[in-house]
Amino acid sequence: MREIVVGTFLSLDGVMQAPGGPEEDTEGGFRFGGWTFPHWDEKMGQKMDESFAQPFDLLLGRKTYDIFAAHWPHAGDEPPGPLFNSITKYVATSDPSSLTWQNSQALGSDVVAALKQIKAGEGPMLLVQGSSKLLQTLLANDLVDELRLWVFPVVLGGGKRLFGNGAMPAGFSLTDSWASTTGVVASTYRRAGEVSIGSFALEEPSEAEVKRRATQDA
Repeated sequence: MREIVVGTFLSLDGVMQAPGGPEEDTEGGFRFGGWTFPHWDEKMGQKMDESFAQPFDLLLGRKTYDIFAAHWPHAGDEPPGPLFNSITKYVATSDPSSLTWQNSQALGSDVVAALKQIKAGEGPMLLVQGSSKLLQTLLANDLVDELRLWVFPVVLGGGKRLFGNGAMPAGFSLTDSWASTTGVVASTYRRAGEVSIGSFALEEPSEAEVKRRATQDA
């Protein structure tokens, strides 16, 4: 059984668009591309190396695939270029002939069915990088096993976000966390059952509370 692991850089207000540079993704007039760069430190580089040391294949949306394919095959020995070039890249597209980066495979027109079949097989984890549109499909179909979220101390005000309105309700448990010297907080969450609920309400609600409940949906 293979797992889907999502590694995402986020702003405090949940934006994940164009973390790496101004020209990465300007869709919607986004003007803050490269917002992660000023916060990078040595510890973050070490943690990233540790993450890529685990066996994995890449799972990418079409736009992120095109960004990666235009960079890593031409980056020489710059890490993690050689690794990215050698592993399998699963891509959310129905046009395999357009995938020119070596070891790339199209998921076809039914991405969900294809991923369920791949997950049921043997192999390393499927690591998602970027791919905001694909992530909406994964979250809506409860296909994410682990979230690795790096939250940066910046508010961007708008842009593509990790969690849209279509995410399936799900419980997660925190398995690891650490902070960089620049204020980046990284947390790892594992899928853990359904959403648990409870209440801090009085055992015997007040008259005012009874009235409020009766009128709140009016």
